[in-house]
Amino acid sequence: MFQKIAVSALIAGFGAGLMAALLQFAFVQPLLLHAELFEIDPHTALDFVTVQRGPFDVTREALNIVFSALIYTGYAFVLLAAMVWAEERGEPISPRAGIVWGAAGFITMHMAPAFGLAPDMPGLNGADVEARQIWWYGTAACTGIALWLIAFGQNWAMWGAAIVLLAAPHLIGAPMPDMLTQVAPPELAASFAARTLGVALAVWVTLGLLLGSVWHSKLAEG
Repeated sequence: MFQKIAVSALIAGFGAGLMAALLQFAFVQPLLLHAELFEIDPHTALDFVTVQRGPFDVTREALNIVFSALIYTGYAFVLLAAMVWAEERGEPISPRAGIVWGAAGFITMHMAPAFGLAPDMPGLNGADVEARQIWWYGTAACTGIALWLIAFGQNWAMWGAAIVLLAAPHLIGAPMPDMLTQVAPPELAASFAARTLGVALAVWVTLGLLLGSVWHSKLAEG
């Protein structure tokens, strides 16, 4: 069983990580590089027509692929462990079920935290890093437990607890800076946040789909 979990998670995690690196290179990285220009020369950066991506950095892109593969392989182990637990209780693992699990992972790790702390780009003075990390981890934990209670709860007490857990981090509120300043224009920041969340959704759904597909294939059994 452990070998099957390991093989499935490695295959699905690497595939999703590669997809994440490619999507980030195509849609997110150009905005990051553009935002960095505002910290160097705002007047030049305002010329959206002439600003270019810059030379292709092989080392940087290779590291992006490696880090993405490692991150999503870790996510794959956690997600597949939950899927196996559910399968043992009558919820079979399938590509369709994997998509649902992947969407739940996206909500837990990205959508719910972004409701209070949108993805930041260079040039934005956010709140204290440690405070933001604590709030982010707490929100992800509460959301994950809440979704679990919604999916597998068997009475209104559990579903009510799920609602409380979903709302609690946002009622408390994410930490905010005393004074918000931003070098890059808000349109660029909004586009960055939207693309970051869009890429995350696509990758998490792909991760779940790959896990559901590989789990019962010869690749996992071999």
